[in-house]
Amino acid sequence: MKITDKINALEPNKPFYSFEYFPPKTDEGLSNLYDRLRRMSLLDPLFVSFTWGTGGSTVDRTLEMCVIAQGLYGLETCMHLTCTNIAKGVLEDALTEAKNAGIQNILALRGDPPRGQEYWTSSDDEFTHAIDLVRYIRKKYGEWFCIGVAGYPEGHPDSNDKEQDLIHLKEKVDAGANFIISQLFYNIDSFVEWEKKCRKIGITVPIIPCVMPIQGYNSFRRITNLCKVDVPVDIINDLEPIQHDDQAVKEYGVSLATSIISELQKHHNVLGFHLCTLNLEKSVRLILEKLKFVKTEEERDDLQLMSRRRSVTNEIIRREPDGSLPAAKPVIWEEQGADYLGRSEDWDNFPNGRWGDPRSPAFGDIDSHGRSLRVPPDLALGYWKKPESIIDVVQIFKSYILCEIPMLPWSEEPLLKETDAIRSKLIKLNELGYLTVSSQPAVNGVKSTDPDFGWGPKGGYVYQKALVEFFVSPEMFERLAQRISKNCWVTYYAAKRNDEFSTNVKEETPSAVTWGVFPGKEIVQPTIIEKVSFDAWKVEAFALWADWEHLYPEGSPSRKLLKDIGDSWWLVNLVYHDYVNSEGFWELFFGDETGSQP
Repeated sequence: MKITDKINALEPNKPFYSFEYFPPKTDEGLSNLYDRLRRMSLLDPLFVSFTWGTGGSTVDRTLEMCVIAQGLYGLETCMHLTCTNIAKGVLEDALTEAKNAGIQNILALRGDPPRGQEYWTSSDDEFTHAIDLVRYIRKKYGEWFCIGVAGYPEGHPDSNDKEQDLIHLKEKVDAGANFIISQLFYNIDSFVEWEKKCRKIGITVPIIPCVMPIQGYNSFRRITNLCKVDVPVDIINDLEPIQHDDQAVKEYGVSLATSIISELQKHHNVLGFHLCTLNLEKSVRLILEKLKFVKTEEERDDLQLMSRRRSVTNEIIRREPDGSLPAAKPVIWEEQGADYLGRSEDWDNFPNGRWGDPRSPAFGDIDSHGRSLRVPPDLALGYWKKPESIIDVVQIFKSYILCEIPMLPWSEEPLLKETDAIRSKLIKLNELGYLTVSSQPAVNGVKSTDPDFGWGPKGGYVYQKALVEFFVSPEMFERLAQRISKNCWVTYYAAKRNDEFSTNVKEETPSAVTWGVFPGKEIVQPTIIEKVSFDAWKVEAFALWADWEHLYPEGSPSRKLLKDIGDSWWLVNLVYHDYVNSEGFWELFFGDETGSQP
């Protein structure tokens, strides 16, 4: 059924809401997301949408999720579709499969292009912007699809002309778009004023605001920076004191999202809301409960108890035709009642970026669009200059660790405060030729409220093993592997761009490198290292290296240097499991420095 038909069929002034999900990177994450979808389907969203990775990188998984959600769980589905770096045949196949599966709703997008200029190419001369997709779908499929498009209350991230953005939006509607989903926002006034301008220029289709509950401080700042979203000062001031308390940040995110929706509903007559779930469920459920859009846990328990009592009473008074009681039947608890919340609702409540648990539905890119250089080429070149030797490359990595430049291709935010504990060691590692892209110091039972290392709810203790990830030359990796073979506390995964792989992990089991112990809770393990997560990251890590290469002209010394490194060096993830005494970890690198200089 078309989304617009469902909206029109609602009772007057009845609010509605929808959920957005992204395709997890692993099969385990996808399987667990299906369990989550089943539970969240009981919250009765008007529809659910599934994102589409940059360049169509998730086309098969996105289509599968749409088909499962609609066919198995009865959820109205909206498939995102982008035209950036995608062959026309892929678009045609995706639309054909969607139609054959009965999917009638498409969100037509240009897509977020990789920031390197060489990478921004349309899929075909026919497809350069979202409006081209809208026109194509209308021309080929008539009115079969209900088409949505994106709107930007604070202006498109790649545009400096908000008025021109409005004109483009009106053109997309005139070309056949049926509804609009906004970019996420936290400034209510921005959305309200933008919606008024949309109506003033003649846009009459439904406009659905996108609301993203804050799930973590760092992920919130990253997403808002990438999307160039205005964050009101009072929100920043509220978050600053609690930024290290993950539970408090989540609770604040629920309250803030509830407040935004309530304000838009009560004072601006906005009835529909699109919730960006980031593949997590608890915050979404709590928001809907606070808004009284769904019943609370207690109310559901009361209803289930009453239902069971009525069922027992009915069984007692129902007798066989001869007056005897019926034969005893086995007690079968309703799946919906027992699994509405689900014990696994909380298990991945504190996702930790790419090194989270790969079994989690939330494992993957938090911005859901795939990895690419998230910085314009001119800024990137300003940060990373024009390296012409390995010494130049080492200096770039050192500059990031010293906070002289704000980012590397693999790290879009400044280093966390915990890095202070190992900063000098990381500098030394890079000077030896280990180009570090990720690290964490060992921590043994620090309070969860600690400003440098703490996370999770108050009153707990957190632990973590020393970890470092780096690119290294084949010669240095060979020497390092020999030293590792003599140390029982070390495990590693290593890979090259050509899929050559090495590890000393003999029995493949998940290895928690960060965990927390909190009052009344099971042990929380937000950071897991295992082959499946390393394999997923390895592909992205070398793709990012290639993005860096292509900032420079073909044949230039910088491009040749970076390509040579990317083609021949190893990406290594190394964990030291003795978190009580971590000095042996650093001796692994510094014990034999002779001949190790790049």
